[in-house]
Amino acid sequence: MVVIVFLVLFPLLWMFVSSFKTQQQIISMPPVWVFKPVVKNYVTVIVENDFLRYTGNSAIVALFSTVLSLILGLPAAYTISRYRQKKLNLTILVARLLPGISFLLPWFIIFRKLHLIDTYVALIGSHMVIALPLIVWIMANYFDGIPRELEEAAAVDGCTKQRAFAHIVVPLSGPGIMTAVTLTIIFSWNNFMFSFILSNAKTKTLPLAIYNFVSYAEINWGAVMAAATIIIAPALVMTMVFQKYVVKGLTAGAVKG
Repeated sequence: MVVIVFLVLFPLLWMFVSSFKTQQQIISMPPVWVFKPVVKNYVTVIVENDFLRYTGNSAIVALFSTVLSLILGLPAAYTISRYRQKKLNLTILVARLLPGISFLLPWFIIFRKLHLIDTYVALIGSHMVIALPLIVWIMANYFDGIPRELEEAAAVDGCTKQRAFAHIVVPLSGPGIMTAVTLTIIFSWNNFMFSFILSNAKTKTLPLAIYNFVSYAEINWGAVMAAATIIIAPALVMTMVFQKYVVKGLTAGAVKG
């Protein structure tokens, strides 16, 4: 276990430590283990390259794509679960399994015709194509574990299906919703490929902003490490905070009977 954890965490630890090194210390061989930490790399990233604006762009795209996907995905997942539309669920899952790069050319052509390149609409829409199937797949399995008798009892008291869904099923689905939200936000936050094709200076997101430190003549490794640390930190914190919900949400419906 120690060996496995070390292999997984060592690259992250190396990245974090290197963000406090100078360029010479990072590329030196053998590696420099004892050094005086510097914050110049973070100053370069945050102050000199307007990284806060890129952070805002990533946050806007991640939040809006997640919220809109939930609004569409929760009712769809509920319908699939209650009416046992397993073939439809499998079809949606296939859309999630397809590589995102296969959608890029059609997206680029459509958004260019609509003059939506370098807009939040293009990025949010493209992220939803991946996030929505994931939410539907997770929540359909989770809704399967919620007893139908609760909704039948509500119907006896005069509650409509819509009200039963909103006031009974959704409140009981907290762990599943937190799982879907966590995974979709992390996907959107870390996504590079869609931003590379569909965004420009106005809507540049954090993963794409790392390219600012890569030039033809040199790579500013210290700034790259600092930028990568800033990008990964929120995802790590979010995963640790909601870890128990993610595990519970992903294992919902795994054991029945």
